[in-house]
Formats: sequence, C-alpha cells, structure tokens
Amino acid sequence: MHFRMLGPMEVFRDGQSVGLGGIKQRATLGFLLLQPNRVVPTSQLLKALWAWEEAPASARKILQNAVWGLRGILCPDGTGGEQAALLTQAPGYMLRVDAERIDVHRFHRLSSQGRGELSAGRPEAAAELLREALALWRGPALADLVEGGIVWSEVVALQNARLVALEEFFEAELACGRHHAVLGELETAVAGEPLRERFCSQLMLALYRCGRQADALNLYARTRTALVDGLGLEPGHNLRALQHAILTHDPMLTVVGSPGETLVVAAAVDQSPPPASPPPGDVQGDSGSVDPTGEQGTGPILMAQSRKRQSRGRVGRGPVSVVMARIRLSGEPETGEQARLDEALERVTTIVREVVGSFGGVVAASLGSVSLVLFDGSDVRRRTADDAVSAAMTIHERLAAGVEQGVGAVASHLAVVSGEALVRYPASAGAAPTVNGALVDECHKLLSHVPDGSIHVCPETHRLTEDVVAYSAVDGVCAGWRVEGVHQEHIGYHTAPIVDREWELDLLRGLLERVRHRSVPHLATVLGEPGSGKSRFVMEFECRMAVSPQSVLFLSGAAPGTADRTDATDRLLAQVIAAQCEILTDDDPVVAEAKLVDLTERLVGPQHVDSVRSGLAPLLRPGRTAETNRRGALDSWRRLLRASAAQRPMVMVLDGVHRVDDDLLDFIEDLPRWASSVPLLVVATARPALLERRPSWGGGQRHAATITLDPLSERAINRLLDVLAVGTKGHGQPAGRFSALLGARPAERRAHPPSMGGLAVRSLDRDGGTESAWTVEPQRWHRVRAS
Repeated sequence: MHFRMLGPMEVFRDGQSVGLGGIKQRATLGFLLLQPNRVVPTSQLLKALWAWEEAPASARKILQNAVWGLRGILCPDGTGGEQAALLTQAPGYMLRVDAERIDVHRFHRLSSQGRGELSAGRPEAAAELLREALALWRGPALADLVEGGIVWSEVVALQNARLVALEEFFEAELACGRHHAVLGELETAVAGEPLRERFCSQLMLALYRCGRQADALNLYARTRTALVDGLGLEPGHNLRALQHAILTHDPMLTVVGSPGETLVVAAAVDQSPPPASPPPGDVQGDSGSVDPTGEQGTGPILMAQSRKRQSRGRVGRGPVSVVMARIRLSGEPETGEQARLDEALERVTTIVREVVGSFGGVVAASLGSVSLVLFDGSDVRRRTADDAVSAAMTIHERLAAGVEQGVGAVASHLAVVSGEALVRYPASAGAAPTVNGALVDECHKLLSHVPDGSIHVCPETHRLTEDVVAYSAVDGVCAGWRVEGVHQEHIGYHTAPIVDREWELDLLRGLLERVRHRSVPHLATVLGEPGSGKSRFVMEFECRMAVSPQSVLFLSGAAPGTADRTDATDRLLAQVIAAQCEILTDDDPVVAEAKLVDLTERLVGPQHVDSVRSGLAPLLRPGRTAETNRRGALDSWRRLLRASAAQRPMVMVLDGVHRVDDDLLDFIEDLPRWASSVPLLVVATARPALLERRPSWGGGQRHAATITLDPLSERAINRLLDVLAVGTKGHGQPAGRFSALLGARPAERRAHPPSMGGLAVRSLDRDGGTESAWTVEPQRWHRVRAS
C-alpha cells in the first residue's frame, strides 16, 4: 500500500487506486499521514476537521465513524494489517505505517540528501536527488482537501519545502552549467513567486549567462518595483549586489562550479573599483566559495574573494588592451640641465598616469621614456579597446600642448593592441598588476614602427573600435592602422547627462506605449545635423527602457562611416542579427550559425531553417563580401523580426541609416505594411541628407513619425558645461561665466568646437581680479557636443 499526498490524496494497493470515502474521512487520513507513527490527540484531529466555532455537537461521533471507515479501507480482511494499521491509543489515534510508503516522507529524505550533496560541493549528485524529489509532486499538496476548505499549517509548510527544494535544484543546475536547461522552469517559478528573491537572483544569473543582460536587469527592476509597491521594501543585499555585478560585467558571474568548486562572485563586500578587474579564469589560487542556501533564502550570495586568496595574489588569463607610449623630450641635455629634464620627464609621466586613470586603466610599468598601460576589461572587450584608444588619443593631445603643460616639446609614439594576455594581480592592495606574454611583444614590435606624433593599433583593436575611431591603413613590415580621429557623431559611454531632450524622449516613450498596447508597428525617424546628439539620444532612450518594468526586447545596430553603402548595410544588419541571436563578439562562425539556427527553429519552425540560414549566415561570417544575397537576407530577417515581435514587444534602433543602401531603406520604410499586427518600434537615426535621397521618406504613412533634434540652446549648453566643469578652486561655476568665455556668438562656437584635447577657459576672479582656470575633462568634451 502506498500513500500519495503531494497532489490530490491517493492510496494505492497492489497498483490499484483505493476509494477513500467522503471529505471528513479523507481529511482524517491526511492529517494522520502528516504525523505517521505518532499518537495524534482527538482534540487536535477535531480542530483539523472543523474550525472551533463550526464544530457540530456530534463532531466526536463523526470522527469515530471516519476512523471506523478508514480501518475497513486499510484492513479490508479485518486483520491488523502489516502495511498500515489505524490504532486507538490514548489520548487519540496513531497510524502505524512504513514511512517510505508515504511520498511526503520520501520527498523530505531525498531533498535533505540533495541539500547535503550541494553543501559538499557535489552539484551533479545534488541535482539528481533533488530532481527525483520534485518529481514526486503532482500538484499542490492535498489539493482535493484544500479545495474542500481544509486549511492546515502543515500543508503550507509542505508547499514552502517544495519551493526551497526547487531553489536548491536550480542552484545545483546552475553550478553544473546548465543555465539554458533551467531557464524556462526559472521563468515559471518567478512568475508564480514574484517576491521570492532567491528565484529572482537565480533567473538573473541564468539570463546573464545566456547573453541576456538587459533581460536580467529588467527582471531586477520588476522585482524591485513589486517589493517597493507591495511591501515598502528595497531588494535584499544579495540581489542588489548581483545587479551591480551584472552592470559591471563581473567576470566571476560566468564561472561555473564543478565537484569541489563553487561559484565566486566578487561584488558584495567591496564595490570600489580595483586597479584592474579580475579575469574570468584563474591559473592559480582558490576558486572561492558560495553558500548554496543563500542568506535568508535569496540565492547565491555575492561575496568578495576570500582573504586567503587575496593574500596570495592571483594570475589569470583574459581579454585586455595594452598601450605602449614612448615619449622623448626634444633636444639634448646641456650641462646643468639634466635635473630640469628629469623634472619635465616626471611631469610627462604624471600626465600619462592621470589620463590613463581617467579612462579606467593602470600604468603597469615604466622604463625610462616607455610606459606600459593595461586596460583589463575581462569579457567586456569592446569597451576596453575603446578606452585604450581614447586614452592614447588624449595623451597625444595633452602632450602636443607641451608648452602649456610645462614639459616643453615632446616626441610621442603610441601603440595599442588587444587580445588575450596573462595578468598577475599582486597581493598588496593598490599595487599595479603586471601583464606578460605574446601580446606585450606584439605591442612592442608595433611601437617600433610608429612615427613621431602617431598612434598605431593592431587589426583586432581596429575591428573593435572602427565604428568609433577613424583609421587609415598602414602598410609595411608591421601592418596596422593609424588613428586619424574620432568619428564626428561618436559619443562616449553613458556618463554625460542629457539636457533639453526630455520632450523628444517623451515622444518616443509614448510611441512605444502605443506600440505595446495596440500591437501595431511604428517607424520613428530621428533627424539631426552632424554632432546634434542622435546616437546619444537613442542611447538614453535605451538606458531608460532597460530599467523600465515593462519587458521589451531592445536591439540596436549602427552603420559605420564608410563610403561603401553596401558594406555599411551589411555591417549594420550583422550587428542587429547578432544581438537578436545573442551572438557574442568572440563566438566563432560555427557557434554563431548554430545560434542563428536555434533561434530560427524556436521562432518560425525547422521548415524555415535552410532559407533563413542561407540568407543571414553569410552576414555573420568574418570577411563577408558585397556578394551577400541582399533580397534573401532581408526576406529572412523580416520573418525572424515578425515572429520575435509577436512573442514580445520589440524596439529596434538603426543608427545612421543615411549611410545604408536603397534596399535597406525600402525595407525600413515599408515596415508598417509587412509588420502590420506586431508590436515593433523601429527608431532610425539619420542626417537630413536622407531627405535629399528620399524626399518623401515616411510621408503618408499611417504609423510613421519624424523627430528633429535641433541644436542645443545656449542655456542648455551652459547647464551641461556646469555639470562637466572641473575647477581648480571648486566645481560648478555660474553658467553665465561659460557663455562669455566660450565666445560671443553661440553659432560660431558650435561651428568651431574645441579639439578633443580639452577645453581650457580662463576668467578673472570677481573678488581679487586674479586669473583662475576651469577645464572640461578631455574625454568628456565630445560628449558635450553630442548631447
């Protein structure tokens, strides 16, 4: 005989279901099964069957009849029963039964064993045991009794025990690296228990590991809103630390536990930035630990690395960018001038350290006139390369003004390379890491071929930054690319505030709400002159949507500044398709194509895989050519976009469409027709030159709008400069000071902006008439222009 309580209550004898009678008889058996082999007082049974004020005068008689009926079911032949027997024993009744025949007991045993395996660092065994325990559940515990009005605290405890076991099962699966396998179950669990922070943290981690960072942050925002609105509480420490780790792309988020190892996420204890982020994998050192149960049941605890590990230091291999700067003072030192030149060289070194630090890098070594700079971005390779090149350009700009800097004329040579390198992190706090390996040799070789006043980068750095920085190819023994400047419309990362654009942002936000609620597509074109801040504007829109509680899929791509419209189109398409398929920058072509096929099968079915692959896969391959079948690619992409937007509202930003070819322009303009019934908002930015090619762009369309970004007003520019101003005597000088100092005519100032090297403004101090200076930091000036 077997008793099943994890779902509607059932009793089986020899594989056959046994009838249990009416609700009171079933409830009596259920309550006794919750406490097998223990005497349950009659008074306790009566309270379980009736609320105290609802118990009839004949309650004891009804209970006795229920016991008599159960004895006939458990022992139909009238014997004592070897498998189960209901005995009368003062002061009540006892159900004698082998506990292994009750599914509740087996569930508790298996989940306890699984918890022990997880604590011992054996997630594979833990997952198997917990999976077996959860498989015993067929629905809510004692569902038939609950539907009949039975309310027992023991049933609530059972349901909570199931949730805890489910959390531990997800913990074990994540430790085994099976985040894709549990993603759907985690989403279901979070939907059912939206305030359970441990489920939320586990789903955030799984989404991040699946390449869905924005979805993970959206989930955090929704959970926080639910906690604040419903309970007046902020998320717990662990959940906040996980959000911080995701925002900073903490490399330990991707470390998967294995037998004897557990996950380490360095984020919670000390969130101050170290000299360089730790790499994703260690060559030596402990792997750290995690409490699998989590503090207060909120999931994997985010902890700083153990003190033992910090005291030993660590060595890791990961993606970095390296800058080598060789800076020589002009002229030969004369007798007695060596001390002056040493002081000048020290000032040069100080300038280099200041600039490098402002971009998040660290000077790893200096030897005479050569400095070695490290930008360790772990898995965020794109930003690391951008920062390295921006730092090199700013060093060049500041040293070019050598007289003003007090160092005299200098000859500067700078080289930037990106790739994998071995980084050693010292044990002592504040000490700079060191970098070694072939990447450093490559940088040194490249530096030897850099002429005076130039910056050269390797092919990998060029690939990672070509949409930000303008380059020209360099031929010769050590081929590379020479930095020519920043693309005029490039903006920095999302650090400068946005001003005087709230009305336009509200328009886009309103269009998105219309798209979501009416399930209709819309084309929004953002027009603006070069430098008006189109890219910055859509970045701000994306960032605000990322923290919105609404779930929206956000895709974006930018057409690079190239004379070849076909190439610009291919590159833009490749960026958006890669984002839609969650293809990472370091995925090889085989992995990229596999992700494309997987998305196609899930969205439109396996019957369309061949056509979609033939149309889109060539765009994802390195060295793609202009021979891409454009019509086939756009047809395939249209099918994927429609299917994806039908499942989830989508925003797609296409930056710089004035650079793309007519085929893609036709595709975009025809959006309201081919996406007539799906919630898809396409935001296309362009210069007014687009209207010269397409005078009727968007005209007469039912679901199309145009937003024009006018140049910032004088007042808005002054507000922005006040925010970004860094004073030698303080911050935030009055806006009117900048108006006078930056030129009498605003139009002239906008037509001739300062160089990237920075803006120095001088004024007379009102009180004493002494001259003082305020500067806008060099790396921020192009953000002022683009805001």
